[in-house]
Amino acid sequence: MSQEIAVVGSPEFTTGFRLAGVRAFENVPDDEKDEKLDDAVERTLEDEGVGIIVMHDDDLDHLSRGTREAVEGSIEPVLVTLGGSGAGSGGLRDQIKRAIGIDLMEEDD
Repeated sequence: MSQEIAVVGSPEFTTGFRLAGVRAFENVPDDEKDEKLDDAVERTLEDEGVGIIVMHDDDLDHLSRGTREAVEGSIEPVLVTLGGSGAGSGGLRDQIKRAIGIDLMEEDD
């Protein structure tokens, strides 16, 4: 069974992914994130058809501690964050390593 990508965030964030063919998404308007983002993320985590969850990095600040720990610690589906600024945002190398279990960017000495 193949798994799909799900996108969680504001309608502006999810639209581009939907146009690219992503069918699983949860739209949460910016003014409702503090109340509804936890539920949207938890529904996506429970969906066995989802292998990757894509969120904007700034949206992690709207999650409760428990939901944030659950999504960041999840191996399947794995969380990939986009956007934000600074060295801590995204961490694509760490996300890839967590998703597949090896460091593809590791240099041999």
